[in-house]
Parts: sequence; C-alpha cells; structure tokens
Amino acid sequence: MSEPKPPTPIPGDTYKGWLFKWTNYIKGYQRRWFVLSNGLLSYYRTQAEMGHTCRGTINLATANITVEDSCNFVISNGGAQTYHLKASSEVERQRWITALELAKAKAVRMQLESDDSGDDCPAVPPTSGQGGGCRNSEIQSTLRTLSSKVEDLTTCNDLIVKHGSALQRSLSELEGIRVGGDMGEKIRQVTERATLFRITSNAMINACRDFLSLAQNHSKRWQKALQTERDQRIRLEETLEQLAKQHNHLERAFRGATVLPPSFSNPALGNKAGVSGKGDASDEDDDNEFFDAMEDPAEFITVPADPKYHRRSGSNVSGISSEIGMDDQSFDELSLASNPESPQPLELEPVRQRRTRIPDKPNYYLNLWSIMKNCIGKELSKIPMPVNFNEPISMLQRLSEDLEYYELLDKAAKCQSSLEQMCYVAAFTVSSYSTTVHRTGKPFNPLLGETFELDRLRECGYRSLCEQVSHHPPAAAHHALSEKGWTLRQEITLASKFRGKYLSIMPLGSIQCLFDKSNNHYSWKKVTTTVHNIIVGKLWIDQSGEIDVVNHRTGDRCHLKFAPYSYFSRDVPRKVTGVVTDKDGKAHYVLSGTWDEKMEFSRVMQSSKGENGTEGKQRTVYQTLKAKEIWRKNPLPEGAENMYYFSSLALSLNEPEEGVAPTDSRRRPDQRLMEDGRWDEANAEKQRLEEKQRTARREREREAVKAASPPDEADAQETGTEASEVSDESAHQDNHHALWFEKLDDPVSGETLHVYKGGYWEAKDQGSWDMCPDIF
Repeated sequence: MSEPKPPTPIPGDTYKGWLFKWTNYIKGYQRRWFVLSNGLLSYYRTQAEMGHTCRGTINLATANITVEDSCNFVISNGGAQTYHLKASSEVERQRWITALELAKAKAVRMQLESDDSGDDCPAVPPTSGQGGGCRNSEIQSTLRTLSSKVEDLTTCNDLIVKHGSALQRSLSELEGIRVGGDMGEKIRQVTERATLFRITSNAMINACRDFLSLAQNHSKRWQKALQTERDQRIRLEETLEQLAKQHNHLERAFRGATVLPPSFSNPALGNKAGVSGKGDASDEDDDNEFFDAMEDPAEFITVPADPKYHRRSGSNVSGISSEIGMDDQSFDELSLASNPESPQPLELEPVRQRRTRIPDKPNYYLNLWSIMKNCIGKELSKIPMPVNFNEPISMLQRLSEDLEYYELLDKAAKCQSSLEQMCYVAAFTVSSYSTTVHRTGKPFNPLLGETFELDRLRECGYRSLCEQVSHHPPAAAHHALSEKGWTLRQEITLASKFRGKYLSIMPLGSIQCLFDKSNNHYSWKKVTTTVHNIIVGKLWIDQSGEIDVVNHRTGDRCHLKFAPYSYFSRDVPRKVTGVVTDKDGKAHYVLSGTWDEKMEFSRVMQSSKGENGTEGKQRTVYQTLKAKEIWRKNPLPEGAENMYYFSSLALSLNEPEEGVAPTDSRRRPDQRLMEDGRWDEANAEKQRLEEKQRTARREREREAVKAASPPDEADAQETGTEASEVSDESAHQDNHHALWFEKLDDPVSGETLHVYKGGYWEAKDQGSWDMCPDIF
C-alpha cells in the first residue's frame, strides 16, 4: 500500500521529515532528520537529537532554493552554508519545495515589515551600535501597534455613539405612541438602559483617550531615556573592544617566540583552507569532527631590546661590546670587518656550463594502494618499489644536496667569534631541508659500494665524495672538503616505517663540521621527515623534531626546534626557532624562520624569566636587537614542477661526466633510463641490479663462512642453529669493507663513524679504477 500523502504545509506550520544530505566524497549522502519552523531549516542525525543537538541551521529569508533534478535540490545562503539535499521521490521533493518556498516568502515578508516599522518610528540618530537600533525599532513598533489599537477603539466608540443615538431616537418616537400601561413601562426601561449604555461607552472612550494622551506625552521622555541607555551601551562596547585588542596583543607577545611577518606563511600546506566540493564545512559525522589540539608552547619569547642598546657609543659602557652599537650593519660585516686576516674573495670562473633542464616527468598512472597495502609496518628499504615512486637521483646525490648553501660555511670559516660562527652553522643545518619541501619522490636506494663525487673545486672551492658503506641497514658516508677552511663529514643511516596514512623517515647518525683556523668541531643530527597523505590526497612533507648543534671545543650550543605542522596552530607552517648559548648557558643569539624559506638572527641584549606558560612551564623572555636575515632559499628554476621540483644544483647532479669512478651514481643504468622517461625499461633494469646485488651478497656470505675456522663438533652440536644464525648475521654485516672510508672513533665527539681515508681523488687523477667493484 502506498504511503498516505501528508497535507500541503501552510505558512506558519512546522514541517518535518527525512532527507538525504551530502556530507563528503567518501560517505556521500547520509539520511538526516530535517525540521522547518519559523523560517529556519534545521537538521539532526536522528529525531532523538531534537532535544539537545542541532547539527546545522540555515535561514530561509536570505537563502536561494534551486532544483537540480527530479529528487535533488540545493539550499544556499550565498556561500557560507550550502545544503545539497535529496528526497526519496519526486513527490516528496515537491512537498519540501512547496513548504520551503512558503516559509521563505513568510520570512521575507516578516523581515520587510520589521524594516518598515523601524522606518516609520520616530527618527533616532544613527550610531555604530547595531544591537541598540534593533531594540529601539522593536519598541517603536510596539508603541505603533498600541496606538493602532487605541484608534480601533475610537472607531468602535464612534459606531457605538452613532447606533446608540439612533436607538434613543427610536425609543423617543415610541414614547409618543399611546399604548397600554405595561407597554409604556417596558419602553421606559429600555430607554434607561440605552442611556446607561451611552454613558458607559462615553466613559470607556474617555479613558482610552486619556491613555493615548498620556502615552503620547511620555513617548519623547521614553525615547530620550532609551537613547541614553543606548549611548552608554555603545561606549561600553567600544571600551571592551579596546580591552580585547590590548589583551590579544599581550597574549600574542607572551604566547609565541618571535612573531614572523605574514610573508612567512606558505601556501603549500594551504590544504587546510582549500577544502572544496559539496557539503558543509562543518560536517556532522562523529568520525569527521575535529577537536582542538593543545599547541606545543613556545620555549621562549622575544621582545625588542631597550633603545639604549641601539645608540652608537664610543666606549664600552657597563661592559657592553662596542659591536652592539653597530646593529644596523649586516651580520657579515660584524663577523668579517673585524678580521684583518680575511682573504679577499677570489673571482671563480665556472669551468663548464652545467645543464639547467632534464626531460619532463612522464605522467604514468599507478595504483599506489595495490603496492602499499602489503607494506604497512615494514622498513622502507626492504620494500621492492617501482621507479614510479622515485625521482631520477640517488640517495647519495640527495645527500650531496646538503651543500647547496655551502656559502654559509664559507662565511662561518671567516668568523672571529665562535658564537657568530654557530649562527651560520645552525642556519646551514636548516638550509639542508629547503630542497625537500616539494620533493615527494623517493631517491634510488644506492647499491652497496656505489659512490658519488661532486667536484666543484674550481667553481665553488669544495669537492665531496659519498659512498654506500652498508646495505642492511642502509648507511652512506659523506666527506666534503673546502679550500675556505672547513670540512664536512657525515654518516647517515635511514630508518623508515610506513604507517598507512603517512611515511616516517628517521635519519640516524651524526654530522660533523670542522674549521681549520679555529679548530672548532661541531656535530649535530637530523630531524624526522614525514610524508603525509600516502593513500588519499596530495602528498606533502613535514620536518619535525629538535637539533642540538654542539661546539665540542668551546661548549657553545644551539638548540633548534622544528615545529610539526598542526591544523589548529596559529603559527606559520614549517616554523624553526633556536637559541645560541655559551658553555654557561647564557643566550647570545636567537634564530627564527622557516626551513623552506629563510632564517633570521638577532642578538640578545638581556634575558629574564617570564610568566608561566601552559602546563606550568616558565618561558624565558629575550630582549633582542633588530632581526637580520642570515639565509634565504634560492628560487626554483623555471618549469621545476615538471622536473621533480629539482633545484639548480639537483638538475646538474646526474649530468654525465667523464672521469668519474665506475661505481658513480651517474653510471647507474636504471636511474639514467628513468631520467630519460623510459620507465618500463628502468623497472626491468632495477630488478636486474637488485638481483645482482643479492647474488653478490650471498657469495660474500659463503666466502665469509669458508674463511671462518670450523667449530668443534661438540660445540657445533650444542650451539646448533643458533651458531649458524650468528655466523650468517656476522657475515651479513661485517664481510663488506668500504673502499674509500674506514670506521673510526672520533676522540672529540666520542662517536664512531666512517671517515674518508683518502685515495679517491688521486685515483681519479691517474684514471686508475682497478680496485672498484662491478656493481652495475
């Protein structure tokens, strides 16, 4: 049997029923309970929610109603709210459309009447407070209604007087007619009653006139009192607004570290503001509801220093260095102008013209989930990945990209003060992440024994060498030497886990930088890299964690904090802050910026303990001089979005070059095929190289077992499989020896790492590569 048709709703009635509302592209349309009442359309998840939880309301007076098809229609109020709705049938949709149109017409009419009543009432001087105007309009409308009612009473009184007079005339005419005694008595009674009625009516109308006169006489006094109250309320609102602005200013000053300019805001993460498509921004599903997260409080606050520190002074008053008076000079001038032994910069002519383009990235489709669903929880280096996820560059070449901003180390080598030098080294550690902001592709995992040289000696004054010294766990050693007086060495081991929605890459190992002139020895570690939206959405990269850059000779330290991205944070994305302290813990410089844009530093003049922040943490307040820029990211080359977002340096790393070692990454065939756009051939070549590496590893393990002395038979019977496993593991890890690096203990930092032992550049000059293994 068909469902009985409900009556067509009339204006003013409440209309209820089930409709399907669009929520998002994952869940589509969801069944919701809608209620139309007093020009407002509200919806709930169930009927039981009507008493306590409304999921959304839209005012029909300002809304547009559009019919899409037989069952779908849209209600929108100009962009802030849009409901995409679907009825169960065309008849049901028409019922709702009729009810909505009638409710909208009534709401618009009531709104116009309210506006008209406000216009007809006595004029009130306009002010900035809108709330008082609405209340005044409401009062004037009430007075107008009362006056109208009194006028109605006057009209009724006139009618009563008119008809009463006619009644009395008729009765008077009856008195002239002689009739029986009983009839005369009745006529007199009617006449008396008519007279009483007229008297009473006159008394009533006189009372109404007195009321109207009294109301009109006091109307001006009421309006004046109302205007006085309204002015007082407006003044109070303005005072509260000023207090709120002052409170907000103080809160911002004590809440964040250094307030960065708006230009620091980066749109690459702007994905939180770029939500588009159907549905309401405030979706009502429980699993889509967001809850505010606690922000990680800033460890310190910076405020401008006292103006006396900015005045130039010829003497060191109160022990303040005369350098403080030169705050308008650049950081380079402070560091280098006081160094009479600083050599003049050499005019370095480029030896060769490096390439500025590579073939554009092909658009190959690949079902990511079909590969990644079986890899959750595994280490990334053990997952066989096609080149579709890669970029045509190896991890050794990516490691060499840390030298893109080598000028920071050149300037650091010329610094007289170790604290100033620390600022440049800290900026260099941050700059190494700037190339990763758009680089969502995975570098090629180097083969064991693979190398990469970056010879920029004549162009830039440095050259570096990387070698893959271990395969499980994957570890790469890097050594860079500059003619400007610094040496950089690092050994990085990657630990990575795929967690479904994101991929975490944890670099393990140490980075060290040594300066010849001062003998300063710095060391630090890298932060965690996280790739988000692995399965759904646009990939984006974030860096988070803390870095301690330590000068082992002087005890100076710089604590850098990479703030993780938070949807609810009011800070700029990719924010980095740091403090440079001496061995006694006294702060000398504050660094701030973002790891994808630029870094600034400012000299600390005075520090003090501020108010307690969240969770009872006491934050330090630093009074600093004006901030100066110490590093800024180089712009990407034109068309970088089609070339894997490579920087100018990255574009030249895989350029073929004569004279490099046979194990150099430039000679890797699968990587070269991918760069040329031949991805199918690159995948086949990649599988061949990986199988060749496995075969070589098994051969080394067999040779290691043969070289080991055989155990006693009794011992072999006792240890059994356990001895075999230990032998296999030791053979797996220890039977490979790096060709150009050796493992040493660093007496300064106390760390063990692979250090360059020499011989590579000499072998290159001689063209003798007989010792290099055949890995390709």
